[in-house]
Order: sequence, then structure tokens, then C-alpha cells
Amino acid sequence: MPPTDRSPARERRAARRADADYTGAVYGSMLAASVVIGAGGLGEFPRLELVILLLLTGLVFWVGHVHAQLFGARLAQRPLDGATVRRVCHEEWPIVEAAVPPALAVAVSPLLGLDVAGAGWLAVAVAVAGQVGWSAAGARQSGASWPLVAGSAAINLLLGLVIISFKIALTH
Repeated sequence: MPPTDRSPARERRAARRADADYTGAVYGSMLAASVVIGAGGLGEFPRLELVILLLLTGLVFWVGHVHAQLFGARLAQRPLDGATVRRVCHEEWPIVEAAVPPALAVAVSPLLGLDVAGAGWLAVAVAVAGQVGWSAAGARQSGASWPLVAGSAAINLLLGLVIISFKIALTH
């Protein structure tokens, strides 16, 4: 018997596609790479300051996105309630989560024998890898074809390389 429009497998695929929005993670990874590029002259504890800068910037942008969602389009459409606030906070949280891997890369960089500049490069590489990975995962999870997944990853790699080119231009 052929599957109906309401088959369990079809419903599971639809649910996965509905949860496939990795926009915040892609954006947060790009933001983290940009923070490392723009960090410039840090103080006496540059690694700690960079870790804190990454995490706090992620939090500030998360609050900004939550605010924009709640007080922008959402208020015009329906009244604000606690459930909506919690849902929007949850939906935008990947912006903060995306700052964690580059921050961890900076934190463990001394164990890898990296100086502060090497820690910055490692953090940028981790952020760009996250950006590319999240874009590919989101595209695939939403049911995109493999060529579209590859295209999404390639575009995000290109954007990451643009960010890296800024770092190269700024340090030379």
C-alpha cells in the first residue's frame, strides 16, 4: 500500500525539516570569526580576554536577535506571552552556542603549543568550519539535494575566506 500524505515516515521528515533552521548557528559562527578578526590589541591576558569577548559578543547578539524577533515582527502579529519569549530565546540560542567552539579553541591553544596569534588563527578556523558545517547540516536536514548542500557549504566557505582575507590584510 503506498504511503499516504500523513504516513509516520513522511511526518518525521516534515518534523526534521521544520527543525532544520541552523541560521543562528551559521550566523553565530560568522560572528565569532569576525570577533576574532577585530579583536586586535588585547590586554595583559589576551587568551582569557578573547574567550570572554567571544562569549559576551555571542550573548549580546543573541539578546539583540531575541529583541528584534519579539518586538519587531512578532508584536505586530500577536500578543507577547511567556511561551513566545521562551520559544524565541530558544530559537536564537544557536548564536551563543556557535561562539563556544572558537572560545574553547582559544582556551586549549596553550596545550597545543600555540602563541596568541596561533590561538586567533585556530579560533577563526574553528569558526569558519562551524559556519560551513552548520550551513551544510541545515541544508541537508531541510531536504536539500546534495548539489544544494554543496552549494550552501561552498558559499559559506567563501564567506569564511573573505573574513580570513580581512585578518590577513589587517595583520600585514
